[in-house]
Amino acid sequence: MTCRIVLASKSQIRSLLLEKAGIEFSTVDPAIDEKEVKLSYISNNYPAHDIADVLADMKARKISNRFPDSIVIGCDQILDFNSKILSKAKDQDELIYQLKQLQGNKHKLHAACVVYNAQKPEWRFVGSVSMTMRNLSDRYILKYVKDNWDDIKHSVGGYQIENSGISLFSKIDGDYFSVLGLPIIQLVGHLLNRGVIEQ
Repeated sequence: MTCRIVLASKSQIRSLLLEKAGIEFSTVDPAIDEKEVKLSYISNNYPAHDIADVLADMKARKISNRFPDSIVIGCDQILDFNSKILSKAKDQDELIYQLKQLQGNKHKLHAACVVYNAQKPEWRFVGSVSMTMRNLSDRYILKYVKDNWDDIKHSVGGYQIENSGISLFSKIDGDYFSVLGLPIIQLVGHLLNRGVIEQ
């Protein structure tokens, strides 16, 4: 079965994961105002897990409406620290503050993936990972942010575990790919079962 696949994301790492899996696809930026949506759901006491799913669904639905004959993949990732959702830092000072909060503690990452076909959701999955950060000195955090800002400024939590961000952690419990923002193993399983891609 041949079917066009569209990734509703501008994330380079998500695109790379799909490429490495041998999947042919195109990308379209869904241009969703995530901040406003998050605030709305947070104010209504939605758990972080569900907010990730809602945002992924919104992205997939929006692009599926534009490309109804395509399989559309929407993704989102939410960082949950002590039942508080942390968003991407707007500048280095905010990221330094966030990392000072996270260091020495556990937080959770929820990576949601929703697949739309013919403008309807046909599959969804949320991978949740427990992340334990090392005890970090203020000096280390300052240097880390300064040295890596250009690479990490678009990452929730300000780290990329596929790069130097791995040095921030003492333990990670869960799926590595969900930390990267796309539960690719589960997604590939669905696409194979669906006959969208061949084994």
